[in-house]
Amino acid sequence: YHEEAGSRQSALVLPQIGRLFAQAGVTAADLSCIVYAQGPGAFTGLRIGLGVAQGLAAPFGLPLVGVPCLDAAAYLVRGRGVLAAADARMGEVFYAWFDTENRRRLSPYQVGRAADIVPPEGVSFTHGNAFALADPPPFAGSPAMPTAADYLRLAQTGAYAATDAADASLLYVRDKIALTAAEQAARKAAGGT
Repeated sequence: YHEEAGSRQSALVLPQIGRLFAQAGVTAADLSCIVYAQGPGAFTGLRIGLGVAQGLAAPFGLPLVGVPCLDAAAYLVRGRGVLAAADARMGEVFYAWFDTENRRRLSPYQVGRAADIVPPEGVSFTHGNAFALADPPPFAGSPAMPTAADYLRLAQTGAYAATDAADASLLYVRDKIALTAAEQAARKAAGGT
C-alpha cells in the first residue's frame, strides 16, 4: 500500500498502520523487524517516521533497519553512474552518486544548490524528486521516488545494519533546517530562492 501523504503524514500514519495490520491479520508483535527511511529528507517527516518505528519496535524488542533515502532512490535502477537527488528545501537538494550494479556509493551524501551539481563521467541514470523542482539539476532526470516496498527490498539485502530501537538514528546531511529572516533576505538579494 502506498499513498502520497504530504503534510498529513502525522495524522495518517497510525491509522494506516492499523488498517494494514488488520488486513494482514497481524500485530506489531508478529513482525521480525521494522524498516524506516533514515534520511536525509524532511526533518519533521523523518522524525515522525522514526518515532513511530521506535514506538512499534520497543515493546517487542524488534530491531530497526534504517535505509538512507538517497540509497532507496538510487536503487530504483541499475547502473554504474546513478545520481539520487531529493528536495532539501531552502533552494537546495540532497544528493549522492552510486554504482548500483556493484552496490557502492561513490560520493558522500551532500547538500547544495541543484544548479551546482556536476555529474562525473559515465552517469547513466538520475532519479529523485529534485527533478520535479522548479529549479532542477542542470541535466535530465526522473522524479521517481521509492516506496516502502523499495526500502524493504533494500533492507532484505543485509547491506544495512539492524539496531535496537533505542539506538536507531537519522542521517542528517545539514544541521541547519531553516533560514533566519535576514538570511532569507540576503539569499533573495543575491538572486537565490
